[in-house]
Amino acid sequence: MTLISCIIIEDEPLAMERTRSFVLKIPYLDLKATFENALSALDFLRKHQIDLLFLDINMDELSGIEFLESTDLNSQVIFTTAYQQYALKGYELNITDYLLKPFTFQRFLQAVNKVHHTLHPVNTNNIGSVFIKTENRLENVRFSDIIYIEGMRDYRRIHTTAKSIMTLQNFKELEQLIPSHIICRVHKSYMVALDKIESIEKGRIKIHKISIPISASYRDHFHQLIKSKG
Repeated sequence: MTLISCIIIEDEPLAMERTRSFVLKIPYLDLKATFENALSALDFLRKHQIDLLFLDINMDELSGIEFLESTDLNSQVIFTTAYQQYALKGYELNITDYLLKPFTFQRFLQAVNKVHHTLHPVNTNNIGSVFIKTENRLENVRFSDIIYIEGMRDYRRIHTTAKSIMTLQNFKELEQLIPSHIICRVHKSYMVALDKIESIEKGRIKIHKISIPISASYRDHFHQLIKSKG
């Protein structure tokens, strides 16, 4: 497993502990240090290369925005803040994501997975995987093992070659985490693995002994992907 080194810069003790507890739940995050102010972190970053910063905005002496404007970092940055009005400025500074306090672990995981796919993009030699929150654990699911994903009210059921996994992560989050040329949304209630499709006939996909409809809103994109693989 390729680890992502990270630090937390946060001046609120409760917020620091919450972010730290979330980091420690994710197997591929390697927490190197925590800092109560940006100046201490700046000194640390002069000596160490870090992949990811969890950065608060409103801090004494040097704010998170001032910190980014005054440094030349190669690190990915996730803002953690209680103030929504800084979102546009954050993206102008090319941050990876913006977490509005109090954020849930599910939203935190979505942001971190985005960093993971930025640092370790999918390629033809390494098909890739994603960490899925299921029950009280994170499960590493390889893209190549997924057959299809089914919506079931508040849950999504991920059908793999070995088993089925239930998650509260929604389709929008899954679409952001899984490349569409591998696993494509074809209906409001379904995503399918393109390499597992057995046949397509009359607007329906046969896959793993079931028939899945292709809805009008996803039809054009789906057929473009199919043609590109032909």
